[in-house]
Amino acid sequence: MQNGEAEMKLPINLLRGWPNPALLPVGQIKAASAAALSQPGVSTPGLLYGPDPGYEPLRESIAEWLSHFYRLHSPTSPNRICITGGASQNLACLLQVFSDPLHTKFVWQVSPTYFRVCPIFEDNAFHGRLRSVPEDDEGIDVKFLKKRLQEVEDEPPVNGEKPKVYRLPALIIGILKSSTESQRLPDMAKALSAYHLRGPNFLQPIIKDHDAPEAERLQWPAQKPLTSSSLKYAVLPRLVDIDREFEGGTERQGADGFGNTVSNGSFSKIAAPGTRCGWAEGTENGGSASGGAPSQMTSTFMTELLRSGELDNHIFTTLQPAYARRYYSMMEAIERYLLPLGVTLPQSDRTVVGGYFLWFALPKPLLADDVARVAKEEENLIIGQGSLFAVYGDERTKELERQVRVCFSWEEEGNIVQGIERLGNVIKLMFNDWTSISSDDSSTAMAVGKDNS
Repeated sequence: MQNGEAEMKLPINLLRGWPNPALLPVGQIKAASAAALSQPGVSTPGLLYGPDPGYEPLRESIAEWLSHFYRLHSPTSPNRICITGGASQNLACLLQVFSDPLHTKFVWQVSPTYFRVCPIFEDNAFHGRLRSVPEDDEGIDVKFLKKRLQEVEDEPPVNGEKPKVYRLPALIIGILKSSTESQRLPDMAKALSAYHLRGPNFLQPIIKDHDAPEAERLQWPAQKPLTSSSLKYAVLPRLVDIDREFEGGTERQGADGFGNTVSNGSFSKIAAPGTRCGWAEGTENGGSASGGAPSQMTSTFMTELLRSGELDNHIFTTLQPAYARRYYSMMEAIERYLLPLGVTLPQSDRTVVGGYFLWFALPKPLLADDVARVAKEEENLIIGQGSLFAVYGDERTKELERQVRVCFSWEEEGNIVQGIERLGNVIKLMFNDWTSISSDDSSTAMAVGKDNS
Protein backbone atom coordinates (compact mmCIF):
# COMPACT_ATOMS: atom_id res chain seq x y z
CA MET A 1 0.00 0.00 0.00
CA GLN A 2 1.27 3.50 -0.82
CA ASN A 3 1.33 6.27 1.80
CA GLY A 4 -1.38 8.13 -0.10
CA GLU A 5 -3.74 5.19 0.32
CA ALA A 6 -3.00 5.07 4.05
CA GLU A 7 -3.77 8.78 4.38
CA MET A 8 -7.17 8.18 2.79
CA LYS A 9 -8.05 5.84 5.62
CA LEU A 10 -9.66 7.31 8.72
CA PRO A 11 -6.84 7.98 11.20
CA ILE A 12 -7.13 5.86 14.34
CA ASN A 13 -5.12 6.74 17.44
CA LEU A 14 -4.73 3.92 19.96
CA LEU A 15 -1.87 5.71 21.71
CA ARG A 16 -3.70 8.73 23.10
CA GLY A 17 -4.67 8.22 26.73
CA TRP A 18 -7.48 10.76 26.88
CA PRO A 19 -11.15 10.28 27.68
CA ASN A 20 -13.51 10.28 24.71
CA PRO A 21 -15.24 13.72 24.57
CA ALA A 22 -18.65 12.06 24.90
CA LEU A 23 -17.61 10.83 28.36
CA LEU A 24 -16.71 14.24 29.78
CA PRO A 25 -19.14 15.38 32.52
CA VAL A 26 -19.91 18.73 30.90
CA GLY A 27 -23.37 19.10 32.43
CA GLN A 28 -22.24 18.12 35.91
CA ILE A 29 -19.27 20.52 35.89
CA LYS A 30 -21.49 23.32 34.54
CA ALA A 31 -23.98 22.78 37.38
CA ALA A 32 -21.21 22.52 39.98
CA SER A 33 -19.53 25.72 38.81
CA ALA A 34 -22.84 27.58 38.77
CA ALA A 35 -23.61 26.40 42.31
CA ALA A 36 -20.15 27.40 43.58
CA LEU A 37 -20.07 30.82 41.91
CA SER A 38 -23.61 31.69 43.01
CA GLN A 39 -22.65 31.45 46.70
CA PRO A 40 -20.49 34.38 47.92
CA GLY A 41 -19.23 32.25 50.81
CA VAL A 42 -17.80 29.87 48.23
CA SER A 43 -16.97 32.09 45.25
CA THR A 44 -15.04 34.72 47.21
CA PRO A 45 -12.46 32.35 48.77
CA GLY A 46 -12.45 30.41 45.53
CA LEU A 47 -11.34 33.46 43.55
CA LEU A 48 -8.78 34.65 46.10
CA TYR A 49 -5.44 33.16 47.13
CA GLY A 50 -6.02 30.01 49.12
CA PRO A 51 -4.25 28.50 52.12
CA ASP A 52 -1.12 26.46 51.44
CA PRO A 53 -2.70 23.02 51.94
CA GLY A 54 -5.51 23.93 49.54
CA TYR A 55 -9.25 24.58 49.72
CA GLU A 56 -10.33 23.09 53.05
CA PRO A 57 -13.85 21.97 52.03
CA LEU A 58 -12.32 19.95 49.18
CA ARG A 59 -9.73 18.40 51.50
CA GLU A 60 -12.56 17.38 53.83
CA SER A 61 -14.62 15.97 50.96
CA ILE A 62 -11.69 14.01 49.55
CA ALA A 63 -10.87 12.58 52.99
CA GLU A 64 -14.46 11.33 53.39
CA TRP A 65 -14.60 10.08 49.79
CA LEU A 66 -11.35 8.11 50.12
CA SER A 67 -12.31 6.67 53.49
CA HIS A 68 -15.55 5.32 52.01
CA PHE A 69 -14.05 3.89 48.82
CA TYR A 70 -11.18 2.13 50.59
CA ARG A 71 -13.39 1.13 53.56
CA LEU A 72 -10.85 2.40 56.05
CA HIS A 73 -11.13 1.34 59.69
CA SER A 74 -9.77 4.71 60.72
CA PRO A 75 -11.05 7.51 58.45
CA THR A 76 -8.49 9.65 56.67
CA SER A 77 -7.98 13.06 58.24
CA PRO A 78 -8.16 16.15 56.00
CA ASN A 79 -4.87 17.15 57.60
CA ARG A 80 -3.21 14.32 55.68
CA ILE A 81 -4.31 15.81 52.35
CA CYS A 82 -3.22 18.77 50.28
CA ILE A 83 -4.64 19.96 46.98
CA THR A 84 -2.42 19.87 43.91
CA GLY A 85 -2.46 20.88 40.26
CA GLY A 86 -2.57 17.24 39.19
CA ALA A 87 -0.42 14.15 39.65
CA SER A 88 2.39 15.10 37.26
CA GLN A 89 2.77 18.61 38.62
CA ASN A 90 2.75 17.25 42.15
CA LEU A 91 5.47 14.73 41.34
CA ALA A 92 7.72 17.70 40.59
CA CYS A 93 6.66 19.24 43.90
CA LEU A 94 7.45 16.01 45.74
CA LEU A 95 10.90 15.93 44.20
CA GLN A 96 11.54 19.52 45.23
CA VAL A 97 10.60 18.77 48.84
CA PHE A 98 11.81 15.21 49.40
CA SER A 99 14.81 14.80 47.12
CA ASP A 100 18.19 16.38 46.59
CA PRO A 101 20.47 15.41 43.68
CA LEU A 102 23.42 15.68 46.09
CA HIS A 103 21.97 12.89 48.24
CA THR A 104 19.46 10.95 46.12
CA LYS A 105 21.50 8.55 44.04
CA PHE A 106 18.90 6.73 41.94
CA VAL A 107 15.23 6.84 41.04
CA TRP A 108 13.69 3.38 40.59
CA GLN A 109 10.56 2.92 38.49
CA VAL A 110 8.49 -0.01 37.35
CA SER A 111 9.04 -0.60 33.65
CA PRO A 112 7.11 0.09 31.46
CA THR A 113 6.62 3.47 33.09
CA TYR A 114 4.45 6.52 32.46
CA PHE A 115 6.16 8.00 29.40
CA ARG A 116 5.98 11.62 30.58
CA VAL A 117 7.46 10.97 34.00
CA CYS A 118 11.13 10.56 33.05
CA PRO A 119 11.53 14.20 31.86
CA ILE A 120 10.14 15.35 35.23
CA PHE A 121 12.90 13.47 37.03
CA GLU A 122 15.53 14.75 34.61
CA ASP A 123 14.33 18.32 35.08
CA ASN A 124 15.04 17.80 38.79
CA ALA A 125 18.70 16.93 38.07
CA PHE A 126 18.34 13.14 38.00
CA HIS A 127 19.60 12.69 34.45
CA GLY A 128 21.43 9.39 34.18
CA ARG A 129 20.11 8.15 37.54
CA LEU A 130 16.87 6.51 36.44
CA ARG A 131 16.62 2.75 36.93
CA SER A 132 13.88 0.20 36.29
CA VAL A 133 12.47 -2.51 38.52
CA PRO A 134 11.11 -5.74 37.00
CA GLU A 135 7.76 -7.16 38.02
CA ASP A 136 6.84 -10.66 39.11
CA ASP A 137 3.34 -12.18 39.38
CA GLU A 138 2.62 -10.04 42.44
CA GLY A 139 3.92 -6.75 41.04
CA ILE A 140 7.23 -5.05 41.91
CA ASP A 141 10.05 -7.57 42.32
CA VAL A 142 10.98 -6.55 45.85
CA LYS A 143 13.88 -9.03 46.12
CA PHE A 144 15.47 -7.52 43.02
CA LEU A 145 15.00 -3.99 44.35
CA LYS A 146 16.41 -4.76 47.81
CA LYS A 147 19.43 -6.44 46.24
CA ARG A 148 20.18 -3.48 43.97
CA LEU A 149 19.71 -0.99 46.79
CA GLN A 150 22.10 -2.97 48.97
CA GLU A 151 24.62 -2.97 46.13
CA VAL A 152 24.41 0.82 46.10
CA GLU A 153 25.02 0.92 49.83
CA ASP A 154 28.00 -1.43 49.53
CA GLU A 155 29.76 0.70 46.93
CA PRO A 156 33.35 1.58 47.94
CA PRO A 157 34.06 5.04 49.35
CA VAL A 158 34.60 7.88 46.89
CA ASN A 159 37.85 9.82 47.44
CA GLY A 160 38.36 7.86 50.64
CA GLU A 161 35.06 9.00 52.16
CA LYS A 162 31.91 6.98 52.69
CA PRO A 163 28.70 8.82 51.72
CA LYS A 164 26.78 10.31 54.63
CA VAL A 165 24.50 7.86 56.40
CA TYR A 166 21.41 9.95 55.83
CA ARG A 167 21.88 9.72 52.07
CA LEU A 168 18.68 8.58 50.33
CA PRO A 169 19.70 5.97 47.75
CA ALA A 170 16.48 5.89 45.81
CA LEU A 171 13.03 7.14 45.14
CA ILE A 172 10.59 4.42 44.12
CA ILE A 173 7.65 4.93 41.80
CA GLY A 174 5.00 2.30 41.10
CA ILE A 175 1.48 1.08 41.77
CA LEU A 176 0.07 -1.93 43.58
CA LYS A 177 -0.97 -5.03 41.67
CA SER A 178 -1.74 -7.51 44.45
CA SER A 179 -2.46 -7.77 48.16
CA THR A 180 0.83 -9.63 48.65
CA GLU A 181 2.80 -6.78 47.16
CA SER A 182 0.92 -4.31 49.35
CA GLN A 183 2.46 -5.98 52.39
CA ARG A 184 5.97 -6.33 50.99
CA LEU A 185 6.73 -2.75 49.95
CA PRO A 186 6.09 -0.83 53.21
CA ASP A 187 8.22 -3.40 55.04
CA MET A 188 11.07 -2.72 52.64
CA ALA A 189 10.58 1.03 52.82
CA LYS A 190 10.73 1.05 56.61
CA ALA A 191 13.84 -1.10 56.59
CA LEU A 192 15.53 1.32 54.21
CA SER A 193 14.41 4.30 56.26
CA ALA A 194 15.77 2.82 59.49
CA TYR A 195 19.05 1.83 57.88
CA HIS A 196 19.89 4.85 55.78
CA LEU A 197 18.29 7.91 57.28
CA ARG A 198 19.62 9.40 60.51
CA GLY A 199 19.82 12.86 61.95
CA PRO A 200 17.49 15.85 61.79
CA ASN A 201 17.98 16.75 58.11
CA PHE A 202 17.06 13.46 56.49
CA LEU A 203 15.09 12.72 53.36
CA GLN A 204 12.26 10.22 53.30
CA PRO A 205 11.90 7.43 50.72
CA ILE A 206 8.85 7.82 48.53
CA ILE A 207 6.79 4.98 47.15
CA LYS A 208 4.39 6.81 44.90
CA ASP A 209 1.24 5.15 43.54
CA HIS A 210 0.92 7.48 40.54
CA ASP A 211 -2.74 8.00 39.56
CA ALA A 212 -3.80 4.81 41.38
CA PRO A 213 -6.44 6.55 43.52
CA GLU A 214 -8.37 7.53 40.41
CA ALA A 215 -7.57 4.54 38.19
CA GLU A 216 -8.91 2.13 40.81
CA ARG A 217 -12.38 3.61 40.37
CA LEU A 218 -12.34 2.63 36.71
CA GLN A 219 -12.71 -1.10 37.33
CA TRP A 220 -15.02 -3.91 36.19
CA PRO A 221 -15.12 -7.73 35.95
CA ALA A 222 -12.59 -9.17 33.50
CA GLN A 223 -15.23 -11.39 31.94
CA LYS A 224 -18.71 -10.59 30.64
CA PRO A 225 -21.47 -10.07 31.51
CA LEU A 226 -21.08 -6.68 33.12
CA THR A 227 -23.54 -6.74 36.01
CA SER A 228 -25.76 -3.79 36.78
CA SER A 229 -24.09 -3.34 40.16
CA SER A 230 -20.84 -1.38 39.79
CA LEU A 231 -17.63 -2.15 41.64
CA LYS A 232 -17.99 0.64 44.16
CA TYR A 233 -15.15 -0.26 46.50
CA ALA A 234 -11.41 -0.69 46.01
CA VAL A 235 -10.11 -4.18 45.30
CA LEU A 236 -6.66 -3.43 46.78
CA PRO A 237 -5.56 -1.18 49.63
CA ARG A 238 -3.32 1.80 49.07
CA LEU A 239 0.26 1.81 50.25
CA VAL A 240 -0.36 5.00 52.17
CA ASP A 241 -3.11 3.28 54.20
CA ILE A 242 -0.98 0.21 54.90
CA ASP A 243 1.81 2.50 56.04
CA ARG A 244 -0.57 4.06 58.59
CA GLU A 245 -1.07 0.72 60.32
CA PHE A 246 2.03 -1.35 59.54
CA GLU A 247 3.82 -2.26 62.79
CA GLY A 248 1.77 0.27 64.71
CA GLY A 249 1.81 2.95 62.03
CA THR A 250 3.55 6.26 61.61
CA GLU A 251 2.06 7.72 64.80
CA ARG A 252 3.28 4.92 67.09
CA GLN A 253 5.50 5.79 70.03
CA GLY A 254 9.06 6.26 68.90
CA ALA A 255 8.17 6.85 65.24
CA ASP A 256 9.17 10.09 63.57
CA GLY A 257 5.67 10.66 62.19
CA PHE A 258 6.80 11.15 58.61
CA GLY A 259 5.89 7.79 57.14
CA ASN A 260 7.30 6.17 54.02
CA THR A 261 4.66 6.61 51.32
CA VAL A 262 2.80 9.29 49.41
CA SER A 263 -0.41 8.75 47.46
CA ASN A 264 -0.64 11.02 44.43
CA GLY A 265 -3.97 11.27 42.62
CA SER A 266 -5.98 13.55 40.38
CA PHE A 267 -9.42 14.00 38.88
CA SER A 268 -8.10 13.77 35.31
CA LYS A 269 -9.35 10.28 34.48
CA ILE A 270 -12.57 10.34 36.51
CA ALA A 271 -13.76 13.89 35.81
CA ALA A 272 -11.76 15.75 33.15
CA PRO A 273 -8.02 16.30 32.59
CA GLY A 274 -8.66 19.99 31.97
CA THR A 275 -9.66 20.48 35.60
CA ARG A 276 -5.94 20.32 36.45
CA CYS A 277 -6.85 19.43 40.02
CA GLY A 278 -5.65 16.62 42.25
CA TRP A 279 -4.52 15.73 45.74
CA ALA A 280 -1.65 14.19 47.64
CA GLU A 281 -1.94 12.24 50.85
CA GLY A 282 0.81 11.57 53.34
CA THR A 283 1.29 11.99 57.06
CA GLU A 284 0.41 15.23 58.79
CA ASN A 285 4.14 15.86 59.28
CA GLY A 286 5.02 14.97 55.71
CA GLY A 287 5.12 18.40 54.16
CA SER A 288 1.47 18.24 53.03
CA ALA A 289 1.29 21.81 51.80
CA SER A 290 1.18 22.77 48.15
CA GLY A 291 2.62 26.27 48.54
CA GLY A 292 0.05 28.62 47.02
CA ALA A 293 -3.05 26.46 46.73
CA PRO A 294 -3.09 25.45 43.05
CA SER A 295 -6.47 24.99 41.37
CA GLN A 296 -8.21 27.07 44.04
CA MET A 297 -11.25 28.00 41.96
CA THR A 298 -11.52 24.54 40.38
CA SER A 299 -11.43 23.13 43.92
CA THR A 300 -14.76 24.77 44.65
CA PHE A 301 -16.30 23.03 41.62
CA MET A 302 -14.85 19.65 42.59
CA THR A 303 -16.17 20.08 46.12
CA GLU A 304 -19.69 20.50 44.72
CA LEU A 305 -19.27 17.41 42.53
CA LEU A 306 -18.16 15.30 45.48
CA ARG A 307 -20.68 16.54 48.04
CA SER A 308 -23.62 16.22 45.66
CA GLY A 309 -22.64 12.67 44.71
CA GLU A 310 -22.55 13.65 41.03
CA LEU A 311 -18.93 12.59 40.58
CA ASP A 312 -19.54 9.08 41.92
CA ASN A 313 -22.73 8.84 39.89
CA HIS A 314 -20.76 9.76 36.75
CA ILE A 315 -18.08 7.19 37.55
CA PHE A 316 -20.43 4.31 38.35
CA THR A 317 -23.21 4.86 35.83
CA THR A 318 -21.30 6.36 32.88
CA LEU A 319 -17.56 5.69 33.00
CA GLN A 320 -17.44 2.16 34.37
CA PRO A 321 -20.03 0.75 31.91
CA ALA A 322 -18.60 2.69 28.95
CA TYR A 323 -14.99 1.70 29.55
CA ALA A 324 -16.01 -1.89 30.28
CA ARG A 325 -17.76 -2.09 26.86
CA ARG A 326 -14.70 -0.62 25.20
CA TYR A 327 -12.40 -3.03 27.02
CA TYR A 328 -14.52 -6.05 26.05
CA SER A 329 -14.62 -4.87 22.42
CA MET A 330 -10.85 -4.46 22.29
CA MET A 331 -10.24 -7.82 23.98
CA GLU A 332 -12.57 -9.60 21.56
CA ALA A 333 -10.80 -7.91 18.64
CA ILE A 334 -7.39 -8.93 19.99
CA GLU A 335 -8.58 -12.51 20.42
CA ARG A 336 -9.97 -12.54 16.87
CA TYR A 337 -7.29 -10.68 14.92
CA LEU A 338 -4.06 -10.85 16.94
CA LEU A 339 -3.85 -13.96 19.10
CA PRO A 340 -3.98 -16.30 16.06
CA LEU A 341 -0.88 -14.46 14.79
CA GLY A 342 1.12 -15.26 17.91
CA VAL A 343 0.43 -12.14 19.99
CA THR A 344 0.35 -12.88 23.73
CA LEU A 345 -1.50 -11.15 26.57
CA PRO A 346 -0.04 -10.91 30.10
CA GLN A 347 -1.99 -11.60 33.30
CA SER A 348 -4.85 -13.37 31.58
CA ASP A 349 -6.09 -14.75 34.92
CA ARG A 350 -7.22 -11.41 36.39
CA THR A 351 -10.79 -11.33 37.71
CA VAL A 352 -11.01 -7.53 37.90
CA VAL A 353 -9.56 -5.17 35.28
CA GLY A 354 -9.75 -1.47 34.58
CA GLY A 355 -8.05 1.72 33.50
CA TYR A 356 -7.50 2.92 29.94
CA PHE A 357 -4.93 0.56 28.40
CA LEU A 358 -4.04 -2.97 27.34
CA TRP A 359 -0.55 -4.37 26.85
CA PHE A 360 0.47 -7.31 24.71
CA ALA A 361 3.64 -8.85 23.26
CA LEU A 362 4.36 -9.28 19.56
CA PRO A 363 5.59 -12.62 18.23
CA LYS A 364 9.20 -13.03 17.20
CA PRO A 365 10.92 -11.70 15.14
CA LEU A 366 8.72 -8.56 15.05
CA LEU A 367 9.84 -5.46 16.92
CA ALA A 368 7.34 -2.94 18.27
CA ASP A 369 9.19 0.09 16.86
CA ASP A 370 8.99 -1.39 13.36
CA VAL A 371 5.35 -2.41 13.72
CA ALA A 372 4.39 1.06 14.96
CA ARG A 373 6.15 2.69 12.00
CA VAL A 374 4.53 0.42 9.42
CA ALA A 375 1.11 0.80 11.10
CA LYS A 376 1.35 4.58 10.68
CA GLU A 377 2.64 4.38 7.12
CA GLU A 378 0.36 1.64 5.79
CA GLU A 379 -2.80 1.83 7.92
CA ASN A 380 -2.88 5.39 9.33
CA LEU A 381 -2.89 3.76 12.77
CA ILE A 382 -1.00 5.05 15.82
CA ILE A 383 -0.06 2.62 18.59
CA GLY A 384 2.26 2.81 21.58
CA GLN A 385 5.48 0.86 21.07
CA GLY A 386 7.18 -0.34 24.23
CA SER A 387 10.24 1.86 23.82
CA LEU A 388 8.06 4.94 24.48
CA PHE A 389 7.51 3.71 28.02
CA ALA A 390 11.07 2.67 28.85
CA VAL A 391 12.90 4.20 31.77
CA TYR A 392 15.37 6.67 30.25
CA GLY A 393 18.87 5.26 29.94
CA ASP A 394 18.05 1.98 31.66
CA GLU A 395 19.83 -1.20 30.62
CA ARG A 396 16.59 -3.21 30.67
CA THR A 397 15.00 -1.25 27.80
CA LYS A 398 15.50 -4.19 25.46
CA GLU A 399 12.85 -6.15 27.39
CA LEU A 400 10.20 -3.82 25.93
CA GLU A 401 11.21 -4.22 22.29
CA ARG A 402 8.22 -6.50 21.50
CA GLN A 403 5.71 -4.83 23.84
CA VAL A 404 2.77 -2.75 22.57
CA ARG A 405 0.30 -0.59 24.50
CA VAL A 406 -3.11 0.26 23.05
CA CYS A 407 -5.74 2.56 24.54
CA PHE A 408 -9.50 2.00 24.47
CA SER A 409 -10.61 5.30 26.07
CA TRP A 410 -10.16 7.85 23.26
CA GLU A 411 -11.42 6.46 19.95
CA GLU A 412 -15.04 5.68 19.14
CA GLU A 413 -15.93 2.07 19.93
CA GLY A 414 -16.14 1.01 16.28
CA ASN A 415 -12.72 2.48 15.60
CA ILE A 416 -11.22 0.46 18.44
CA VAL A 417 -12.13 -2.81 16.72
CA GLN A 418 -11.10 -1.48 13.32
CA GLY A 419 -7.77 -0.34 14.72
CA ILE A 420 -6.98 -3.79 16.10
CA GLU A 421 -7.98 -5.33 12.76
CA ARG A 422 -5.63 -2.96 10.95
CA LEU A 423 -2.86 -3.91 13.36
CA GLY A 424 -3.48 -7.54 12.50
CA ASN A 425 -3.08 -6.66 8.83
CA VAL A 426 0.26 -5.00 9.60
CA ILE A 427 1.53 -8.03 11.52
CA LYS A 428 0.54 -10.35 8.67
CA LEU A 429 2.18 -8.05 6.12
CA MET A 430 5.41 -7.92 8.09
CA PHE A 431 5.38 -11.69 8.65
CA ASN A 432 4.99 -12.22 4.89
CA ASP A 433 7.85 -9.83 4.17
CA TRP A 434 10.06 -11.54 6.76
CA THR A 435 9.21 -15.00 5.40
CA SER A 436 10.01 -13.83 1.87
CA ILE A 437 13.35 -12.36 2.94
CA SER A 438 14.20 -15.49 4.91
CA SER A 439 13.35 -17.68 1.92
CA ASP A 440 15.48 -15.52 -0.39
CA ASP A 441 18.39 -15.72 2.06
CA SER A 442 18.04 -19.50 2.28
CA SER A 443 17.96 -19.82 -1.52
CA THR A 444 21.04 -17.63 -1.85
CA ALA A 445 22.87 -19.66 0.80
CA MET A 446 21.99 -22.91 -1.00
CA ALA A 447 23.17 -21.47 -4.34
CA VAL A 448 26.45 -20.33 -2.81
CA GLY A 449 26.91 -23.77 -1.28
CA LYS A 450 26.44 -25.45 -4.68
CA ASP A 451 28.89 -23.07 -6.33
CA ASN A 452 31.48 -23.87 -3.69
CA SER A 453 31.03 -27.63 -3.94
